Amino acid sequence: MISVSKKILPFLKPSILQSRYLSTNGEYFLIRKDEMENFMERCMLAVGTQKLHAKSLANCLIEADYRGHFSHGLNRLDMYVRDIKEGTTFSDREPIVVKESEATALVDGNNLLGPVVGNFCMHLAIEKAKKVGIGMVVANRSNHYGIAGHYSMQALKERLIGLSFTNTSPLIFPTRANKRTFGTNPITIAAPGKDNDSFVLDMATSTVAFGKVELSDRKDQVIPNSWGADKNGNPTTDPKKVLNGGGLLPLGGPEESSGYKGYGLNLMVEILCGILSGSLYGPHIRTWQTSSGEANLGQCFMAINPGNFADNFEDRLQDLMDYCRNITPVDKNKPVLVAGDPERIHMKTCDEKDGIQYHINQVKYAEDLAKNLNIEPPKARLFSQ
Repeated sequence: MISVSKKILPFLKPSILQSRYLSTNGEYFLIRKDEMENFMERCMLAVGTQKLHAKSLANCLIEADYRGHFSHGLNRLDMYVRDIKEGTTFSDREPIVVKESEATALVDGNNLLGPVVGNFCMHLAIEKAKKVGIGMVVANRSNHYGIAGHYSMQALKERLIGLSFTNTSPLIFPTRANKRTFGTNPITIAAPGKDNDSFVLDMATSTVAFGKVELSDRKDQVIPNSWGADKNGNPTTDPKKVLNGGGLLPLGGPEESSGYKGYGLNLMVEILCGILSGSLYGPHIRTWQTSSGEANLGQCFMAINPGNFADNFEDRLQDLMDYCRNITPVDKNKPVLVAGDPERIHMKTCDEKDGIQYHINQVKYAEDLAKNLNIEPPKARLFSQ
């Protein structure tokens, strides 16, 4: 069998990875993957999270950093700590199936940590797909569940197609509007190819994830003016203006560059998650980074057995992905990729360095959190580019 890395490495170069995930500004440190995951778990245990729930969350967060999605890993940890500590998210119960058929289910998330609810629902959807060809599970009373791809990729282990969606706190200005109404409402699909290769799309329906603006602010960096707007809806390069009363633009940006398409995708996710599940939706969801009552997010999880459709799904998908990777690029230094390729090379880089690369301000953030919780911070070592 040909390894995934051997297939993909010829199409990826370090400069491409760095431009997408890393910055050369400031000092960086390496922290071992297991060291950081253990730290995340200890933080949650320190505020009373039951062990299995703490493990589920830590596994989801470290996967985000390991794959290069730093906006949804360590960067999010203090939010989960706060919600458990203040009692606005629970950890003393489990999700409940409220309504069920052979192929569908409605789940009450019981106001638990998002990854606990997400893992429960995705497992249920996968089991249904294995039995009847398709499984669709929606949940209400859930919370922020980390990277959406964490759930869709679970279907790959069973050679199934996985999808997941969630609504979030209102952060996006709809096209032509001056009021934030929808969340970043991510979309993800994971589909299996050959020899452990796969297509994994995990994207926000905003121009960027809100966490990327937070990271830019934490690193004292400016942002592109297509990412977000100030409180008056005017595009800005200052992350603080986006964070302090401003918001994000839908995928595509302003109307002139087809931002209404991103707005439409915002609504699509809201229908599958908020409306279908009976959770809060759109402007009714609590404000981002507040703990005034339950978040009551809605989420949707799907698994599809390609074996119930045309033959040779994995061969055909592999042929298409390899074709795309072999298209002659406009710029020879920027090869054509498929979704999931940059994440794979990022993980390989982490393995080679025996650690995940964190900005010095992220390390200080972890140290401050450890001090507040009276636990040991993760062990970090200085990294020279």
